[in-house]
Amino acid sequence: MNDTKKTDYKSTLNLPDTPFPMRGDLAKREPAWVKAWHEGGLYHRIREASKGRPKFILHDGPPYANGDIHIGHAVNKVLKDIVVKSKTMAGFDAPYVPGWDCHGLPIEHQIEKKHGRNLEPNEQRRLCRAYAAEQIDKQREDFKRLGVLGDWDHPYRTMDPKTEGGEIRALGRIWKAGLLYRGLKPVNWCIDCHSALAEAEVEYEDKTSPAIDVAFHAADPAHVAKAFGASPVPQKISAVIWTTTPWTLPGNQAIAAHPEFDYELVDTDKGALILAAELREACLKRYGLAVKSVLGRAKGAQLAGLRFQHPFESRIVPMVVGAHVTTEAGTGLVHTAPAHGAEDFDVGVKNDLPLDQPVDDLGRFKSNVPHFAGMSVREAEKPILERLQASGSLLKHEPFRHSYPHCWRHKTPIIFRATVQWFIGMERKTPTGKTLRETAKQAIDATQFFPAWGRPRLEAMIANRPDWTLSRQRNWGTPLPFFLHRETDELHPDTERFVEQAAGLVEKGGVEAWFAATCEDFGVDPKVYRKMTDTVDVWFDSGTTHFTVLRGLADHRWPADMYLEGSDQHRGWFQSSLLSSCAMEGRAPYDALLTHGFVVDGQGRKMSKSIGNVIAPQKVSDTLGAEVIRLWVASTDYSGELYISDEILKRVVESYRRIRNTLRFLLANIADFDPAKDALPVSEWVEIDRYALAMTRAMQAEVTAAYERYEFHAVTQRLQMFCSEDLGGFYLDILKDRLYTTGRDSKPRRAAQSALHAITQVLLRLMAPVLSFTSEEAWSVLHPGKDESIFFHTWKDALPEQAGEAELIARWTRIREIRAILSPKLEEQRAAGTVGSSLQAEVDLGASKDDLALLRSLGDDLRFVTITSQAKVFEAPGELTVGVRPSAFAKCDRCWHYREDVGRDPAHPSICGRCVSNLTGAGEARVHA
Repeated sequence: MNDTKKTDYKSTLNLPDTPFPMRGDLAKREPAWVKAWHEGGLYHRIREASKGRPKFILHDGPPYANGDIHIGHAVNKVLKDIVVKSKTMAGFDAPYVPGWDCHGLPIEHQIEKKHGRNLEPNEQRRLCRAYAAEQIDKQREDFKRLGVLGDWDHPYRTMDPKTEGGEIRALGRIWKAGLLYRGLKPVNWCIDCHSALAEAEVEYEDKTSPAIDVAFHAADPAHVAKAFGASPVPQKISAVIWTTTPWTLPGNQAIAAHPEFDYELVDTDKGALILAAELREACLKRYGLAVKSVLGRAKGAQLAGLRFQHPFESRIVPMVVGAHVTTEAGTGLVHTAPAHGAEDFDVGVKNDLPLDQPVDDLGRFKSNVPHFAGMSVREAEKPILERLQASGSLLKHEPFRHSYPHCWRHKTPIIFRATVQWFIGMERKTPTGKTLRETAKQAIDATQFFPAWGRPRLEAMIANRPDWTLSRQRNWGTPLPFFLHRETDELHPDTERFVEQAAGLVEKGGVEAWFAATCEDFGVDPKVYRKMTDTVDVWFDSGTTHFTVLRGLADHRWPADMYLEGSDQHRGWFQSSLLSSCAMEGRAPYDALLTHGFVVDGQGRKMSKSIGNVIAPQKVSDTLGAEVIRLWVASTDYSGELYISDEILKRVVESYRRIRNTLRFLLANIADFDPAKDALPVSEWVEIDRYALAMTRAMQAEVTAAYERYEFHAVTQRLQMFCSEDLGGFYLDILKDRLYTTGRDSKPRRAAQSALHAITQVLLRLMAPVLSFTSEEAWSVLHPGKDESIFFHTWKDALPEQAGEAELIARWTRIREIRAILSPKLEEQRAAGTVGSSLQAEVDLGASKDDLALLRSLGDDLRFVTITSQAKVFEAPGELTVGVRPSAFAKCDRCWHYREDVGRDPAHPSICGRCVSNLTGAGEARVHA
């Protein structure tokens, strides 16, 4: 027999090909997409494509215009982008206008560090404005690099004159409604800021304080002894207080007891001490004293009016009663300094105690304070302790570790200081006729929360919060545009007109215009009235953007559908927006709140430069690609802490690669498919293709429902499962033979491509809100030469309709279960060396009843489902049985199946009859697979 050259059949196969590369090379290629999106006006083209759809408004909570963005910023902006894009693709018109918060102390500090502290105020404001603009430009580029689409050329900024003017009008409305008032109250005061702080500007950190027990000696021991029914009268009687703030003792004006508590007069080596009966034993143990005898017992109410000597000042202070006294710690008697605490202040007002403030704006004792004049409250701590020790009043001094309020900017302990400030009253009436607190509670009830734990968190904060301290003693901020009478401190009777005049002035010239204006410019006599220089709490700036910005945007509406921020904003922007809106409108400015947690490292620790665990989003974008950040954000359950580390990002990269490889397979196998002329109606598809359609529709329903619930981790989990298990592990695995070996234009292949095209359409649209760069890249491959964007489309009507999908899913779900039983048996034989690949195997399946009918209904297509060269079914009772044996037949050089008819056609001696038919004849028919 003559030797003939073996035919190479590889060229006869429909091998996949696509310009969509296996390697994403994201870090290098993403910037080109960002540039193209911006220069091509993609955001505005999406707005055009979305015209006429129902609106969905996510109002952006403005990040602060200072410093580079960090990973927490990236989480926030990516989550917002996913929400906006998912709503767009769900069929809404969802504009996104980013914003920035621009006023406030941190920017002032940056200017002071660079130019010094004693700048002329308007010059300082000019520099602050320029600095904020620079920071916005830097942050904007980083946000765009993350693939976030928005109106980046027209963001809102709280320092825009129009916004500043609008804020003054908002302030005027709240004042006119009667919720704004001026009064003396203890406020959170930062001695580094030299300003009052709002609750949202206070954070709690552990602090070690000097805990001291101080004896106040009785001014009239006989009077005290009589109150306790003690006889004879002890020579020395002292009321003992406990405090962790020794610096407040110069401001002491009284000692408070609880009216219902029992107090004892206890004789000791240090004289007779007044202590709460419940705490007597613990206190004496702390002082190292023994009880000689209990001289008497009395209720706190019986002690009111007793007089005691201040431990180092010449004044006498009274015993008063108050329900705020507890026995959780200390002595049961509370040192009371009305100038330094909210409860002390209330007790002081009730008992007509002096409300003099001994500490100035810089945190230093005023010149009229004996012994400590000119000292800062921190400097005075040691000499105060020395004076107590010298006078014999210090019974105990020890360090005490506790949670203490700190300034959120300086991270330093604050003080409580009674000052005259402007407040928004929580118990004052809103336009609804209810108090602001009640109105806010009702607004919370009407708000949706994602996740649900946001509701009780915000409820608790509103239930317990004090009046909103609105005024600040700073230069860089929106002014309180008021004129006060120099003698009475009353507002000018023309205040309403002045507020509007100030708003118009600022709207044209910025806040600088107010500060540059004189009383005469407003027609006010400067001899009678003084023009205020205080600014508004920066949380009021951002908290009123629902009025100053949202209502003014042409393509927006009020209220917003959603506000989305980190969990710290329950005490910040969520709350300031809620209260300002309730004060003005009687309802929240949002219908829903979405809250995300903080980013921590792989061990659950906060990001810290000192620890060295900071992961910068810029670095990740420049090395792995922003798409990896986006996938990490979406894959993480944001309702808790978001864990990130290099190891976690490596796993995200692997997940991304699996998704990309799936897309590449899909695109490569429909590269020669023109849906306009090649698509087949669903009725002509092979059964497994129709099952894949049903499976895709079910997946789409699950994913879109997860998007609607804002459960993006569920979205990514389902998409990854679909790619790896439903497609890669099942459908595409089976489909390869049909795609590669049947005729190029044959019905079996075109049916498969019709299904793949529909699946790819849906998969890309569902991925687009998360994997925006990749989806856009793949979409451009799917629609070559077209000026197209995936974001012009929705995920509705992307799949053709078909009937009987529930039955298809049930039928093929069982087939997949049978495959899952078969696959390990094949692997065992491969491991044993019995067969080299699954196609070298033949299987015998023993089945009963329903399974028998199901498997027989597939006919010869069963071998394609099992990816073996032959699959036979026989009736067998009980559980499914699987027999695997190597094929005795020759291997087809073209399809690699082992078939009896290999070589029957002399013209094609190395291939099977099926391949011959596909090459030269009518081609094979496929019904099921």
